[in-house]
Amino acid sequence: MKATVRERNAGMVSVTLHHQAAPEVAAKASGRRSEHVFSELQREIVLGLAEPDGALIELDLAQRFDCSQGTVREALMRLNEEGLVTRRPRRGTSVAPCRSADARALIGLRLSIECDNIGRLLRRAGGDLDERLHAKLNDMRNAARDADEYGLAAHDRAFHLALFEAADLPLVAPILRRCLLHVHRFKIMNSGQLRDLEETAERHVPILDALRAREPDRLAEVLRHHISTIVDFGPDLTERSTQ
Repeated sequence: MKATVRERNAGMVSVTLHHQAAPEVAAKASGRRSEHVFSELQREIVLGLAEPDGALIELDLAQRFDCSQGTVREALMRLNEEGLVTRRPRRGTSVAPCRSADARALIGLRLSIECDNIGRLLRRAGGDLDERLHAKLNDMRNAARDADEYGLAAHDRAFHLALFEAADLPLVAPILRRCLLHVHRFKIMNSGQLRDLEETAERHVPILDALRAREPDRLAEVLRHHISTIVDFGPDLTERSTQ
């Protein structure tokens, strides 16, 4: 029996849609692979498993992650945007340095960003902010109990970003996000094996207490102390060291 025109057209439409869908499926799969490579390399760099200034060879990474060099390149470009790697034409890609001078400057930015906008934050904070921050504190506690230093750092950053985002300064938030990432990297790489993860999580309790009290001066003071004592550089950074 001969197929009708409608049946033939339906078949042609089905084939056409199949061919259109295939690139979309491939693109999603490639995106997932790139995300996996990005996440794993970010973890290794932040934890210091990938040494500063160490070379990252696209071909080697493609073989390691069983993916294309294009997928690796996408991940490296994202890491470059975050400042975790350095890409130079004809010189390849290397892990970004992790220097105390950078950490000092970034902590100074954090002090300015997080502590100078407390009044605005409290005026605009929603009623659920305390609850959301407490949930993030519990995430930190769970990561600490699991000895998951990278997970703890990620939840720590989420805590501070959620607090600052209540101030509704969306152009500043990405700057804070980068500061948090690199300060945590410096702290982890310079803390050795002596870091008490549960103590790190509990350091956020005074911030929550001050926030619940809705006292701007107290919250600013607690935050300033919290940020300035993240890394032991010697003198307290609230003294605005000129080094």
